[in-house]
Amino acid sequence: MEFVNHDLDPNKEFNEILYEERPVFDSAGAPVEGLHSVWITLDNPEQLNSYTTGATKEVIFAFGRASVDRAAVAVVFTGSGDRSFCTGGNTEEYSEYYAGRPGEYRQYMRLFNDMVSAILACDKPVINRVNGMRIGGGQEIGMACDFTLAADTARFGQAGPKHGSAPDGGSTDFLHLYVGWSEAMASCVLCDPWSAHEAMRLGLVNDIFPVLKVDGEFVPNPLVVTDRYLDDWGKIVHGKSKEGEALAEGKTTLRSGTVDFELLDAGVDAMITKILYTMPDCTIKTVESLRKKKLEHWDQNRETNRAWLSLNMMTEAKAGFQAFHRGSREVGREVDYIDLRRRLANGEVWGDDLIAAVSPQDS
Repeated sequence: MEFVNHDLDPNKEFNEILYEERPVFDSAGAPVEGLHSVWITLDNPEQLNSYTTGATKEVIFAFGRASVDRAAVAVVFTGSGDRSFCTGGNTEEYSEYYAGRPGEYRQYMRLFNDMVSAILACDKPVINRVNGMRIGGGQEIGMACDFTLAADTARFGQAGPKHGSAPDGGSTDFLHLYVGWSEAMASCVLCDPWSAHEAMRLGLVNDIFPVLKVDGEFVPNPLVVTDRYLDDWGKIVHGKSKEGEALAEGKTTLRSGTVDFELLDAGVDAMITKILYTMPDCTIKTVESLRKKKLEHWDQNRETNRAWLSLNMMTEAKAGFQAFHRGSREVGREVDYIDLRRRLANGEVWGDDLIAAVSPQDS
């Protein structure tokens, strides 16, 4: 039978992300002929898989293509390398192009909003494979997915109020649905990251897997103390970061090992196999019904949030993104928060002089 092609742009090529079809496996572990999963990968590991304007456009097209792929069982959304799934928008673009240009950023935020909406509208279940940091906008696009499977070395959190923004690209809409009001408030405002173990305990992720190999054996994240490990490595109940000498020892162990995503990828395959053995229309209807809780907040707030985020590029966002991008490990990447608050309290007007005065690279 000759099908109608519903892909908006069948000839679209991807340059900043990867789009792949991968095998799916039956319950006996054999590849299934005629079916596959779609892997959409942010491919900017040198900049921690932060999404540029171009990558954002490609993600929209990629989810549209996967959505109408009749043979796709599920979509896997991940990042290249072993450091990060995604740390949000590209700070170089934010600092050097969008800062001070609210009209341009408003158009960019249309693309960002459409990217989140494309994930939420996908006609396939979407699994977020978290191979490292899921921070800021990365946390937001990750929460738009239906499932999350993560490396036990991953970290989750927000960065907005630290760097001149608000987590209004989805976190203020979605996070409380996962972790509850109090934890969502603390994460969005204070920006303290969670380990993968904490994220699982709070209900943010479905499962986590060791990815560090030392002397050829998988070991749990050495930077985290866990109260309990089960034999299948995937059900860590509690976890908190180590301190002092234990943290130093953990870092030494971390440096001595190699990263191997074998168990994480096996977990992704196992989840897709479980999805395979469900009725496709009943499954996507169930997913869509659950997504309504996210969409209730997202659709209500995304346009007003877009407008505010755009205008904020004239003030705190301009200061914060330029401080982060133009700063360094030596001089710092954050504004002088105390000096900024004092200057504003004394009536100083926002402008380049104020931004320069509180920026680490100019102080």
